[in-house]
Amino acid sequence: MSITSARIASLTHMFSYLTNRIALFIPTLLLASMLTFGLSKLAGGDPVLDYLGSDPFGTVTDAPHLLRAENIYRRAAHKLSLDRPAFYFSFTSQAYPDTLHKILLKQRRETAEKLIAQYGNWPQIEAYLHSLRNMEIETRSLPDSLASAATPVNIPLQDLYIDYKNKTIENRLAEIGQVVFKNKKLAAFLGSPFNDLKNKYAAVISEATPGKLKIPAVRWHGTGNQYHIWISNFVKGNFGISTFDQRPVTAKLAPAIFWTLAVNISAILLAFLISVPLGVWSAARKGSRFDKTTTVGLFMLYSLPAFWIGTMLLIFFTTKEYGMPFFAGPGLGEVPSAAPWWEKLWSAMPHLFLPVICVTYPALAFITRQVRGSMVNVLGQEYIKTARAKGLSEKKVIWKHGFRNALSPIITMLASVFPAAIAGSVVIEVIFNIPGMGWLTYGAILQKDWPVVFAVMMLGSVLTVVGILVSDVLYAITDPRVRFGK
Repeated sequence: MSITSARIASLTHMFSYLTNRIALFIPTLLLASMLTFGLSKLAGGDPVLDYLGSDPFGTVTDAPHLLRAENIYRRAAHKLSLDRPAFYFSFTSQAYPDTLHKILLKQRRETAEKLIAQYGNWPQIEAYLHSLRNMEIETRSLPDSLASAATPVNIPLQDLYIDYKNKTIENRLAEIGQVVFKNKKLAAFLGSPFNDLKNKYAAVISEATPGKLKIPAVRWHGTGNQYHIWISNFVKGNFGISTFDQRPVTAKLAPAIFWTLAVNISAILLAFLISVPLGVWSAARKGSRFDKTTTVGLFMLYSLPAFWIGTMLLIFFTTKEYGMPFFAGPGLGEVPSAAPWWEKLWSAMPHLFLPVICVTYPALAFITRQVRGSMVNVLGQEYIKTARAKGLSEKKVIWKHGFRNALSPIITMLASVFPAAIAGSVVIEVIFNIPGMGWLTYGAILQKDWPVVFAVMMLGSVLTVVGILVSDVLYAITDPRVRFGK
């Protein structure tokens, strides 16, 4: 076979290998995205109210205000794509309609689901909920002379939106009925709507069809669903809108990723540059004083908590009280916001030195031990003895013949480098006041800003898969026992 043919065959095998790997990773990413999306649906609270920053229904005093509040809520839900089905299909029972997602208020939708789970007759439940809303509008439309008699305390209609147990609802209706019919003028306005509400609820009980709950039903919702919109936007680089400050999530992630990359990439490079030679030298001098001292020293360093080391460094080396203000304090200093990235990095560099040290030192022991163990195993192989017997220098034996075949643990660790590069360290970033990904994620959790949290989770999943793919390719390149396409 000619050199050209061999080259083409090698490239073909490489392409086939990559295609097979990607074909395996795509389902993994899809599964991770579904898990992330599912967790976002299980998050507590109402995302629409979180996005609005306040409850528009809290200041409702009359029917126009109620309709305005509903309109505000509806527009926000549409902007967040929450007025659509959650997924491509739903697997429920015949008792549940395929339009339940159109009840936008989360609390009311959950109440509807609980009523269906008891009685199974959605048409009657829907009529009851419509009658309840009509009763609320009529109550909000009362003349001023009667408004004082129909306060939320006297007529607790909002409670009926969250009540789903039969006894509770009946007691609530009885209380409302006493208030309505105690006042003749009030009964003239609300008697008919109340009787309709009471009759509609009675129909829910009398016309219950619990048997429908036992009949399974699969409904197809098409691509116009929340998951499809979310994952499509994610692929395009649109990670949604923050429910905390209504900013695009991308705009919040970009500066955080920059500072986390600045710290973590520096720490990763420093850790590998120190650990790899140290591990190789320890293996070459196995059992020596250097090997033992290095092992003990690194493990002692590894046992020290990063938050404690970070705090000690800040106390002793950034303040004048101890006479050693060698380094800049926490924060980034005065970084010009409109400056190019390299200028920002140069301006903040004095403040990043200690955080980089705190992120670097825990990795030194682990990487060094991995490299040392692999090198010890390789240096005991027959081909190493043969190389030495040929009269090759020890340096060439170790680095040319030994190190290349001991790269497996380093390549394995590369898979974790990609997600680690953007994951950030919450403790280190909080201690040193670095506005990176760890700081952002921590703040987002406290603020219940779930779009940010789940965007970070999904990015971590993607980078984990990319890291594994890169490791697989490097295995095939560096290890002669691995072949592309196998």
